[in-house]
Amino acid sequence: MNPNPKAIHLQGTRPSRREELPLVKRIVVKLGTQVVVDAEGRPSLSRLYGLMETVAEFRRRGGQPVLVSSGAIGLGARQLGIKAKDLVQKQAAAAVGQGQLMSIYQEGFARMGLCAAQVLLTEDDFSDPMRYANLRHTLDTLLELGAIPVLNENDTVSTLELERPGSGRAPIFSDNDHLSALVATHLDADLLVLLSDVTALHTRNPGLYPDAQPLGEVAFGANLSVNLEGTSGRGRGGMVSKVEAARCAARGGVPVVLASGLAFNVLRQVLAGEPVGTFFLADPSGGRP
Repeated sequence: MNPNPKAIHLQGTRPSRREELPLVKRIVVKLGTQVVVDAEGRPSLSRLYGLMETVAEFRRRGGQPVLVSSGAIGLGARQLGIKAKDLVQKQAAAAVGQGQLMSIYQEGFARMGLCAAQVLLTEDDFSDPMRYANLRHTLDTLLELGAIPVLNENDTVSTLELERPGSGRAPIFSDNDHLSALVATHLDADLLVLLSDVTALHTRNPGLYPDAQPLGEVAFGANLSVNLEGTSGRGRGGMVSKVEAARCAARGGVPVVLASGLAFNVLRQVLAGEPVGTFFLADPSGGRP
């Protein structure tokens, strides 16, 4: 195994403008539960296959895509016939749904001549230096070999990521938005794309204020408290979570695009530099030396 994992990273451009997005080489794409499953809790196969086709095209052009995918709990809850409201039920649903989730990615990418690799993570994989080194080596090697890593929280065994217990110990990541930001910064990615049912960050909460306008770009360090007025931060994957994840990645030097994964061809438009969603500029002094 390569002793210097950064040496096999295909260096691209960390864009400071949308026009530079076609130059990125290593990307992290987070798919929210609303993108993976439909309103009935079934896998949204047509939408997922469309996104996988774009990922496959990017891979064939020499890019290095990494997916962070939610959806295991939702898929498992439907198979078990439960709502999965408490922690134990969420863990059980994740155990059932993760297999179905990966089978979708493996079968889909196999049809496109590519290999999908499952990687389940807990916070110890980032807090323990040895485990993080192993994780980084594994992901770099998978990308070097042309595989598509598909990451998710290991909800079946890790409770800290599912809810915050009253132990006084704050989790390193509390949902897949934060996990994707950590992966993007730790893997020296050129871009993080957050795809959910949210079209963009708005000037105000569009659910409360009809005159709210979408923001095409957010400068690094901008005060966004007004934009999040009336937005609940308690649920996993809400707007507060997405903005916090975008800030985390931006502090590490990784720019972020927040867009709706429900829109047709959205990932292809993002990678082409088209004006979709919100583009969060990164700290120009962060990240790579």
